[in-house]
Amino acid sequence: MSNSSQSHSEAPSPAGSERPATDARPAKPPRIRVSKDGPYLVSGSVPLSKKTIGTNAKRESVAWLEDGPIEAPATYALCRCGHSATKPFCDGSHTRLGFDGSETADRAEYITRAQLYPGSAMSLSDDETLCAFARFCDPHGQIWSQPPATDDPSRAQQFVAQANACPGGRLVAWDNRTGKPIETHHDPEISVIEDPAEGVSGPLWVQGGITVEAGDGFVYERRNRVALCRCGQSQNKPFCDGTHASIGFKDGL
Repeated sequence: MSNSSQSHSEAPSPAGSERPATDARPAKPPRIRVSKDGPYLVSGSVPLSKKTIGTNAKRESVAWLEDGPIEAPATYALCRCGHSATKPFCDGSHTRLGFDGSETADRAEYITRAQLYPGSAMSLSDDETLCAFARFCDPHGQIWSQPPATDDPSRAQQFVAQANACPGGRLVAWDNRTGKPIETHHDPEISVIEDPAEGVSGPLWVQGGITVEAGDGFVYERRNRVALCRCGQSQNKPFCDGTHASIGFKDGL
């Protein structure tokens, strides 16, 4: 930014020339629509990427590894039935298979279902129905044991990191002083999860408060982190419930 307070008038266009027209229409906000028994219809130029769950020597989940972007247009359809030959994109297999994608997830707000684990400086809320089996909760004696020690800055930092690594938003760290959640900022993005430690492919990690709209038009609570089922077998559709691990879902990517 210039430090000068002097204003400058815009120079006129040269005679016989015209400035190119600009499109003043606002960009479409990021949105995911869950189509009835079909794919996720993504609009708003949402970036698509691949992320891998990184583990330590104990096979504990400790880091998200960035595996780069997946090229996608401004609008695209992501497979929800688990059988597309062009994963993560839809190829119409849901129609051939007669996929039942009925949405059964509770539509109440997260906080009404979550159990609270109070701590010294921070607390933990946990909605087990949203578990995506990423297992970032396991290291350091499991996250549920940690809230009482969050008055220790190093323990608090570890606690927040583990909670924020939970892709489904099952776990949320809270600041006791402010009463507000402690969330890592995420720009809108959808990530295809791979889980080599379990030998499976995971859900779609939706980050950055992207609107998720049900097939009947209902808009789910906007959250910083949610995980959407893409194996087709979750009993909590459209959200992941970890079933991909028990059925050995693999996307071939």
